[in-house]
Amino acid sequence: MKCVFITGAGAGIGQETARLFAKKGWFVGLYDRDEGAVKKLADEIGSKQAIFGKLDVTDVDGWKKSLADFFDQTSQLDLLINNAGVLYSGAFENITIQQHKQIIDINVQGVINGCHSAFPYLQTTPHSRVINISSASAIYGQPDIATYSASKFAIRGLTEALDNEWKVQGIRVVDIMPLFVKTAMVTDMKAASFRKMGAKLTPNDVALAIYRVTKEKTPATHTPVGLSTRLLYTVSGFAPDRLNHWLNGLLSK
Repeated sequence: MKCVFITGAGAGIGQETARLFAKKGWFVGLYDRDEGAVKKLADEIGSKQAIFGKLDVTDVDGWKKSLADFFDQTSQLDLLINNAGVLYSGAFENITIQQHKQIIDINVQGVINGCHSAFPYLQTTPHSRVINISSASAIYGQPDIATYSASKFAIRGLTEALDNEWKVQGIRVVDIMPLFVKTAMVTDMKAASFRKMGAKLTPNDVALAIYRVTKEKTPATHTPVGLSTRLLYTVSGFAPDRLNHWLNGLLSK
């Protein structure tokens, strides 16, 4: 039985991903700041196929304990899914500096903590993988979610670097790049691009994309999710920077 460790598993994308992987026969590790939510999900899945725990991804010691507990039960870590994240939207100057810091602490440092802490377990598991949840906002910097966008650019860069660095260890590191997803994260979104494009993807859409990546022998480093994201990703790769800047400015007006 393959084993997956999922952060932010208490709701949204993480929750649906856990359900899907359990349905496909994986043993799932469910971790979230909301311990009650992952306990409820573990009860739903069943103790033979799930373990749960409280985890704040900004806490390195918490990572080490959670991974050790997980590995004690599984003796393998086939897949780490860095899903936990936070988003604040609106004019850059209206978002408090504490909120900007929280975005970086959770979305960037949380993933760094996870990758660093999980490395020994990934290294001892043949053909292991890391899937980071990035975003379409990592294609071009997005107004009204500037720091969130920057955090996902950081994840994109980290993914590219580690995928090359860890390949010699037999570890693949890839990311998933969805556009807006119908979760609590986009409630009360104050971004013009969201008002224009809306949230067409569901958590299950993203969960299915994650699972498909695990089935691919040689997955791409980046996987855009949804037609709009794939189009934006493709255009950005060929269009001059000035055109990308104009297009994204148009979407944000």
